Amino acid sequence: MIRNHFRILVVNLSSGKGQIVQLDGRNSEAGGSGLAALLFNKYGLPEHPWNDTRQPIIFAIGPLTGYFPLMSKTVCSFKSPYHDQYTESHAGGRSALSLFFANLDALVITGKAKQLCYVSVSSRSLDIKNVSFMKGMTVDESGKILRNISKGSGHRTTLRIGPAGENGSAMANINVDTYRHFGRLGGGAVLGVKNCKAILIHGDAIFPGIENKEYNKLFEKVYQQVTATDMMKKYHNLGTPANLQGLNDIKSLPWRNLQATSDPAIGAINGERFAKDNLLRNSACSGCPVGCIHVGYVREMFDANHRYIFKQVSYDYEMIFSLGTMLGVTETHAVLSILDLMEKTGLDAMSGGVALAWATEATEKGLISEQESKVKLSFGDSEAYQLATKMLGNGANDFYRLLGQGTLRAAAEYGGIDFACVLGQEMAGYATGEVFFAAQSLGFRHSHLDTGAYTYDQKHSDQDIEGAVDFLISDEAGRAVMTSMVSCLFARGVYKEELLADCLHSIGYPELAAGLDPLGKHIQKLRWQTRIATGFTPEGTTIPKRFFKVKTWKGAIDSEYLNS
Repeated sequence: MIRNHFRILVVNLSSGKGQIVQLDGRNSEAGGSGLAALLFNKYGLPEHPWNDTRQPIIFAIGPLTGYFPLMSKTVCSFKSPYHDQYTESHAGGRSALSLFFANLDALVITGKAKQLCYVSVSSRSLDIKNVSFMKGMTVDESGKILRNISKGSGHRTTLRIGPAGENGSAMANINVDTYRHFGRLGGGAVLGVKNCKAILIHGDAIFPGIENKEYNKLFEKVYQQVTATDMMKKYHNLGTPANLQGLNDIKSLPWRNLQATSDPAIGAINGERFAKDNLLRNSACSGCPVGCIHVGYVREMFDANHRYIFKQVSYDYEMIFSLGTMLGVTETHAVLSILDLMEKTGLDAMSGGVALAWATEATEKGLISEQESKVKLSFGDSEAYQLATKMLGNGANDFYRLLGQGTLRAAAEYGGIDFACVLGQEMAGYATGEVFFAAQSLGFRHSHLDTGAYTYDQKHSDQDIEGAVDFLISDEAGRAVMTSMVSCLFARGVYKEELLADCLHSIGYPELAAGLDPLGKHIQKLRWQTRIATGFTPEGTTIPKRFFKVKTWKGAIDSEYLNS
C-alpha cells in the first residue's frame, strides 16, 4: 500500500456525506503531524472560533504505520477550545492500525449532525447513525453499547466522548479503546459541538506484505532492539510510574498544588507501591510489542450487602502526579478511584487534577467556598475529590463549568492567578527547573514530550541560555519527524535518524528517507505557522508566580534565567 499521495476521507456531518480525497505531499509533509497541519490549512478556518461547526477535527497516521514496531500513534488536530488556537493531541490504542487497514492516511470530520450520532468508517463504507439515547452517557456506558452494535471484522477502534465533551469542557478528552486518550486541549469538546458521540473505524482491508530481504532484516533488527534489550524494558516493568521516586528524590515532583517538590509520603504511591498493590496486567497498543500500559484495579461496592465489583483502570506517571501528589492523596486505591471517575466523565486527568489542586488552595485561602464547590476541598481528601470530579465532568454549576474552561479562567473570576499551576495549560508533572517551565509555556502541545526540556534540566546545572534555546529548537524539530512517522515517543531512543531513513527506504520511500533533517524543520515551521495563523503570540504567554517560588535539587528557581 505504498503511495506517494495521501488518501483522505472527508466526512461532513451536516450533509451526512463523505468524500475520498487524494492529496500530494508525502515527501514534504510525510504524515502524522505534517499531514495534520497540511489538512488544517486546507479545511480549517483560522479566523473563526473553535466551535464554528465548519472547523475540522483531523486524525492522521504516518508512512511507517503498520510496517514497524511502535509506529502505533495517531495525531488528532483541531482548533482548541482551551485557547482557540490550532493544536494536536496524540493517542495509540488500535486507532493507527485501524486507519491503516481502512486504507486511509487521515480522517477529517467537519460540520454538525442534527442529532447526536456516531460515525462508522471502514475501507468500503461510511455510516452515520443516530444515537440520541446516548446523550449524557459515561465513557464506559457508551463503550459497552458501541461494542455490541458495531461488530465487524479486522482492526476496530472505538473513539468516544463522555459528558465533559458534550458539555463543551476545554478539558474534555476523546477516549480511545478504553485505555488510551486524545487527552489534552479539549478534543472531546470539538466532537461534542459537532454532535458526535463516537467514531468507529473498522480496518477491514487486506494488503500485500513487503516482499524484500532488506525489510525483513530491518524489521527483525528493530523488533530485537525493542524487546530483547534493556532499551525499552523500563516501560514494560514499572513503567513511567518509576519516575515518581526519582523526581521526588531530586525535589522535582509537584505536591499539593506545587507548594512543595518533595515529600516523604512518596513511598505510599510510588511505582513500586502501585505495582505491588494495584497492578493487574500489562497491555499494549496495536503494533507495539512493549506493553507499557499498566492496568490497575479498584474495588467498588455496588449494593447494601457489601458486594463489590472490580474496575480496571490504566495508570501512568502523569495520572499519579495529577490525582495523587498534586492533590496530596497518598493511597493508591484512592488515586485510582478518582481516576476512574475522570475516565467515566471523559476528562483529561492531568488538567482535571491540576485544576482541582488550584481549587483546593483557593478554598484554603477563602477565595471559593462550598457554595461554589458544593463539597469542602482539602488536600488528601479523596472522597471529596471524587465528588468534585463528577461535578467538574458534568458541569454541575457555574463554578465547575468555568473551571472546566481552564484554571486561569476560574482564577480570573475568583482570584488566585498567582498559584495557578498553568504553563500554557495545566502543568505536566515535572518541576525540574527553568528550561522545562519555559518550554511547556511556549510548547506546541504544552506537553512534557514537546521537547526533552525536563531531561535537559536534570542534566544541566549551568545557565547557558543560548545553549538551552538551541537545544529546544533542534530537539522539537527531531520530534516533529517522529510525530509525523507516527512513532510512540517512548521509542525515540530506538528510531534514530539513520534507522528511520533505513525503514523508509526499505518500504519504498527513498526520497522521504533522504531528507529527514530538512523534513523535521519544515514540519516544525508549518505547525507553528498554522498555530500563529490562529492567534498564537509568544508575548501573550505568562508564567504564574508559583513557578518562581519552586525549589529543586539545584536550589531556588532563578527568575532572571527563567524570564530570559
